[in-house]
Amino acid sequence: MKVQPMDQFSAELADEVRDAVYDGSASGYDKREEALFGDYPDPDLLRRTAGNIKQHTLEHLDTYLLQAEAKMRENGVQVHWAGDGDAGCEAVLRIMRDNGATRLVKSKSMATEEIHLTEFLEKHGIESLETDLGEFIVQIDKDHPSHIVKPIIHKNRGGIARSFEREGLGAYNDQPEVITRRAREYLRRKYLEAPVGLTGGNFLVAESGRLVLVTNEGNSRFCLAATDIHIAVVGIEKLLPRDRDLSLFLGLLGRSATGQQLTVYTEFISGPKAAKQPDGPKQMHVILLDNRRTEVLGTKCREILRCIRCGACLNVCPVYRQASGHAYRSVYPGPVGAVLSPLLAGNRFPELADLPKASSLCGACNEVCPVNIPIPDLLLRLRDRAKQEGVKSPGTPPLAAWSRLASQPTLWRAVMAGGKVMNHLPLEMLPVRALKDWQSARKLPKWRGGDFRRWIKKHKEAESARGGEA
Repeated sequence: MKVQPMDQFSAELADEVRDAVYDGSASGYDKREEALFGDYPDPDLLRRTAGNIKQHTLEHLDTYLLQAEAKMRENGVQVHWAGDGDAGCEAVLRIMRDNGATRLVKSKSMATEEIHLTEFLEKHGIESLETDLGEFIVQIDKDHPSHIVKPIIHKNRGGIARSFEREGLGAYNDQPEVITRRAREYLRRKYLEAPVGLTGGNFLVAESGRLVLVTNEGNSRFCLAATDIHIAVVGIEKLLPRDRDLSLFLGLLGRSATGQQLTVYTEFISGPKAAKQPDGPKQMHVILLDNRRTEVLGTKCREILRCIRCGACLNVCPVYRQASGHAYRSVYPGPVGAVLSPLLAGNRFPELADLPKASSLCGACNEVCPVNIPIPDLLLRLRDRAKQEGVKSPGTPPLAAWSRLASQPTLWRAVMAGGKVMNHLPLEMLPVRALKDWQSARKLPKWRGGDFRRWIKKHKEAESARGGEA
């Protein structure tokens, strides 16, 4: 039986993993609501403003990129351009080899996950160690992150304790304090041994050339404090026009991602250490990564590049909560991944064209997005693209009859009037194979159609009668 890959993965997902994902995402949503609506009288106005700023930046990206490059060079930063993932990886490797370095410590970065940087460096003899606790656990387990902000949302402390025991980090102990202390002791030695620290970038300001990093563990500071070289891999869509914009975006990012007014560590990095500074990297390199982002700008889904990677749309999504991030088969899970991943796949679009269908189109992702991305609209546009390109999705019933029915009001009303018969039809007995496949993974709710039409007709008649009496 053929079904959608998302349905298949969800059906086989362990209850333990599903419960962990559901609880972790639900708590993230609750914290966001409390933080945003408790601190701001009109969060929606802020979301719309932030969305407009990001959209303006995207529409003038060529101008702002050149401005940012000029300011960074003025600040002593060495700027590199990477047209695709291979070029980004090669740029990092070239910097490492030019400086005789074979080790780097790495802060959390979705862009480097996207281009598979760690695997690339390891093939070329470079030790690349994740220092974010969640990413470190993912790395030693040879796993993949399941959430943009919480990479190990799918794991529990028992599994983590077993991983630490396996890696020789201590006897089994699942106390969070012990796990954290053991990771800290192991990683701090690595910070001192590595000559290179690598980060991503949450924002890059065109006006000043400042790179902005936000973390809660402080590992990015350790990556920079003891190393001589700082490399930042930054997607070209991370630009903001002005420093003053940061007050809006940092407030929205912290509250949307983790329910905090501001993350514990917020770093503004202008360049390598100045002559009078006692510590800090002597070199700073920023690699501006395209990797099909300019192609996305030319599509009807360009708004997805507003994304600031807060993960709020994952936390609220009913599909993500049931399927987990791994079901999306890409670096970016959840609603944002269902749009972004197929777009960044290039000629591999058919392989991920089913992701836009993994949505109820409830609109909750748009409602929580801090930059007001119309994700449901983008999902529909990608579904249309798949249809136009003839991409077939398994488990999808034929909809031609539905289309004809829904476009003829008289016929539609007639069907609605007799629709309650559906409650008594054994749909699993229907001879249409596609419907059988679809029904095997879904259950239709009880038919309730027609009640609203009767209610509104009765309501109008009552209103008309009251008007006649007046």
